[in-house]
Amino acid sequence: MCHLTLMNPIQIRRASIDDLGLISPLFDLYRQFYEQDSDVAKAENFLAQRLQHHESVIFLAFDGADAVGFTQLYPGFSSVSMARTFLLNDLYVLASHRRHGAGALLLKAAVAHAQSAQAVRISLTTNVANTTAQAVYEAQGWAREQAFLTYNFKLNP
Repeated sequence: MCHLTLMNPIQIRRASIDDLGLISPLFDLYRQFYEQDSDVAKAENFLAQRLQHHESVIFLAFDGADAVGFTQLYPGFSSVSMARTFLLNDLYVLASHRRHGAGALLLKAAVAHAQSAQAVRISLTTNVANTTAQAVYEAQGWAREQAFLTYNFKLNP
């Protein structure tokens, strides 16, 4: 289990299926931040599937007994490097706990996990307007991509 601190009360630990009640409301708020409708039950089901099938790794940030943030990593691979990679798909901290180090600690936990899995890279995408998050990423040593463009092809479910 990974426990990291930066001279503050925030503690980080890897989440398990038993933590769905803590993660789901945060995940729902994260989705609302990206202008999605609230649906905690659907969020809980989605997260349960990811955790039960070992399709993601989630770290939770705690201030005492209160869950105040999370990050979710999805494993992948690089054909060029022939090695494991991770996609840091989600990172969210309650507004009341931003600028207190929770985001930085969640990023450190993600990096430590990827290193322990011998991954060669963690990638993330953020909204262009989310300059607050960009400042946190860059302060933690993350570099904006300069060599590659990202394209998406939207599929209708």
